[in-house]
Amino acid sequence: MTVDSLLIRPVSQSDHAPWRLLWDGYNAFYGREGETALPEAITACTWNRFPDPAEPVFALVAELDGEVVGIAHYLFHRSTTRIEPVCYLQDLFTRTDLRGRGGGRQLIGAVYQRARDAGARRVYWQTQIDNAAGRALYDKVARHLGFIVYTHEVA
Repeated sequence: MTVDSLLIRPVSQSDHAPWRLLWDGYNAFYGREGETALPEAITACTWNRFPDPAEPVFALVAELDGEVVGIAHYLFHRSTTRIEPVCYLQDLFTRTDLRGRGGGRQLIGAVYQRARDAGARRVYWQTQIDNAAGRALYDKVARHLGFIVYTHEVA
C-alpha cells in the first residue's frame, strides 16, 4: 500500500517538534546520537536557516493525515561544470513504519520540481554504501555515477 494521500509542502514554524523527531531519527540512522550527536547549536542553526530568505537551504515535509512523517533538506549551489545552479539533496528521511510505501519517492520528486522551478537541471545526493533500502529507491529515481566521496575536517 502506498501513501498516495501525502501532502508535500515547505516546512513551517509549527512543524518544529515533528521535524525535530525526524531530524533526530535521521541523525541516529547515520550514527549521530548519544555521545556522537550533533551539537545542539548545529541543529538550531539548521532549523533557523529554513525560513531565512538569504539562505540557500530549504526544507520540505511530507504530511499524512495531518501528521509530519518525512523530511527533505536541499540546497542550491554553483558548479564549475554548469552555468545553471545545481541542487544537492542533503537529507531525506521518512518515518520507519512508512518506508517502502512511496513517501521517499514523493519527497525526491518534490525536490526535483523545486530544482526545475529554480532553473537547476541536476539534483544529486549521497548515501552510505550499506544503505540498501535507500539505494533500492535511489536506483529507481536516479543514476549512480560511481563516484566515491572523500572528506576531511579542516581545523
